[in-house]
Amino acid sequence: MKQEFEVIKKPRLMLLNVVKDLNPEQLNHIPAGFNNNLIWNLAHLISGQQGICYTRAGVPVVVDDKYYTPYRPDTKPQGFINADEIAEIKELLISTIDKLEEDYHAGIFANYQPMTTRYGVTLSNIEEGIRFLPFHEGLHVGYTMALKRAVLEEMGKLV
Repeated sequence: MKQEFEVIKKPRLMLLNVVKDLNPEQLNHIPAGFNNNLIWNLAHLISGQQGICYTRAGVPVVVDDKYYTPYRPDTKPQGFINADEIAEIKELLISTIDKLEEDYHAGIFANYQPMTTRYGVTLSNIEEGIRFLPFHEGLHVGYTMALKRAVLEEMGKLV
């Protein structure tokens, strides 16, 4: 499973590079035609991974709920995310994958409950959940790239 964790981590590192020069106003801006923003998408990756892996196995999430529930599917940004919270989201983007790998090897996901995703994919065990993450995250990589372009067009280049 080492490869699976790398396939999750590398795009997350790339996303951090994509947004590294953006300020909190740009990260929080919702461009015309979008219903969320850049920082919501980054936090949604954390929340999605927690839900797909931890809650499906009946294991408590490893992040503060403020980085889980507000970013679940079918949510939208609820307010301005400040620089300190942005820094924490960026740190969690990588640390949660390291923790997932550690917890996977510790065998804590033994009680994984099968689910069928909104995309019609059935996940029967933790391995299938982990292998599904890159698909979900790939969608949000695309959203993030489009959002960044729209934010820079609406707000101008770096402020």
